[in-house]
Amino acid sequence: MGENRSVTVFGASGHTGRFVVAELRRRGFVPVLSGRDPGKLRAIGAGLDVRPATVDDPAALDLALAGAAAVVNCAGPFATTAAPLVEAALRAGVPYVDVAAEIEANVDTFTHFADRAREAGTVVLPAMAFYGGLGDLLVTAALDGGTAADEVHVAYGLSGWQPTPGTRAAGAVSHDRRAGRRVRYTGGRLTYHDDAPSPALSWPFPEPLGERPVLREFSMADLVTVPSHLAVPEVTTYMTVAAATELAAGAAESAAERTAETFLVHALVRAGGVERRAVARGQDIYAVTAPLAVEAVHRILTGRTRTVGVASAGALFDAAGFLRSLAPRLDFELETVTAGTAAR
Repeated sequence: MGENRSVTVFGASGHTGRFVVAELRRRGFVPVLSGRDPGKLRAIGAGLDVRPATVDDPAALDLALAGAAAVVNCAGPFATTAAPLVEAALRAGVPYVDVAAEIEANVDTFTHFADRAREAGTVVLPAMAFYGGLGDLLVTAALDGGTAADEVHVAYGLSGWQPTPGTRAAGAVSHDRRAGRRVRYTGGRLTYHDDAPSPALSWPFPEPLGERPVLREFSMADLVTVPSHLAVPEVTTYMTVAAATELAAGAAESAAERTAETFLVHALVRAGGVERRAVARGQDIYAVTAPLAVEAVHRILTGRTRTVGVASAGALFDAAGFLRSLAPRLDFELETVTAGTAAR
């Protein structure tokens, strides 16, 4: 890596943004704090460069990125923020990373910036977060160098899910953009449906969870990231019923309770009659997004990537090596078995 360790964090005063700022500092980077509220930025930025900006002010965004080696966008809804920040990153000639879990926003990034980012020879990495990035890395690691699968399943076993205001706002935008319909990745493409939700199923999580009821087609950004670089006709994501119920109930916000929440993400890939599995265990889905995003920035800036342009984590990095590097913040393991049963 060169001497420039300055990284702009847009949305630095938000819940996830604060984790990213802290992780950058822990890793020896110098965060530049940006976002729309100067007061909130200054409150967390003792001794740090504070550069307020809004997404409707290109000149302010250019100033926020001036001299930085990369930018991390932590400000949702990403349907609003991603495109202006990618544009600013392209003007500055620096890599862009975001933590978007919004399916439609991620589709927009892949659709609208693929050619320009590739021509610029830079990296645009959407969904480098718990949802989208982690699942994609697990699936890619499970394939162990393979580039195709018959079907992919990613099951989320959360002990609870108290969404932040930003998560709720982003979810509302996605809900409105799809007119309340549910999303599937089937037949090799994203499809939208109004039919009745599938009943709860039982998913065989590894220990310590074991069999748990899950909701099928609880659609996450994995539906975009995984098939962006792997030839797979069917991608399905699942969520434990308990976490989905808590999310729907709009539980009261509590940072301490979020920190205590644990997760187990179970990726199952079927390819050529073989079933491969990858598992990640950890605590606090918001906090773990920070090491995911910052490790991505570090690898991009040190040239440990496999491509340029708009690409998901699985396409850019050595997936298994990336996941192992996150220990002890994340426990990762692989298992290969003959074809079996997923949810039922």
